[in-house]
Amino acid sequence: MNPNTSVQFFEEQFQRQIAAQVCELNPFEHAALPHLRGKVLDYGCGMGNLAVMAARQGCSVVALDGSHAAIEHLRGLATREALPVVAQEADLRTHELTETFDAVVCIGLLMFFDCPTAYHKLEELQLHLRPGGIVIVNVLTEGTTYMDMFSPEGHCLFKKDELPKRFVGWDIVRVEHQEFPAPANTRKAFVTVIARKPHDTPAGV
Repeated sequence: MNPNTSVQFFEEQFQRQIAAQVCELNPFEHAALPHLRGKVLDYGCGMGNLAVMAARQGCSVVALDGSHAAIEHLRGLATREALPVVAQEADLRTHELTETFDAVVCIGLLMFFDCPTAYHKLEELQLHLRPGGIVIVNVLTEGTTYMDMFSPEGHCLFKKDELPKRFVGWDIVRVEHQEFPAPANTRKAFVTVIARKPHDTPAGV
């Protein structure tokens, strides 16, 4: 796999965090953790902090990311603690899911794909969630001015109201818009959706 610019940006960031032993959950992961149960997909897991916490609480976790350093770090943690975590390095632009899950987490990932790929991958995550399962998705939206982490291969700033519209018919648990300061007097604008899949919708539909 040839990493794109975004993957390389985070590869270097994760290497610094691993060296500094920075392993705290970010605010979005804190919000996601209470909703996780059963078999969990952490799609774009980064260093795996959320995957580890979910496994410690009794979940089995499949954790995917494009960063070699992050996945090796997570595998080491899971092995040392004998945690039920399967960590896999994957190009998530093209990776295809083959399992279904009770909970799906996708925090801070989809905006690094071009928009058609981002929308397709969101649909794939929805399809591989079991009936009654919960999904937590977090993306950057229009209004974000910090662009250093994006790749020339493409990115996708979601419209502020777009992500919730992609869960029509689902039980929306929470929709939250947040903004944070970023380097060089820029901003990051996020939307997070937590939604439950209708029980009468089979996985794969």
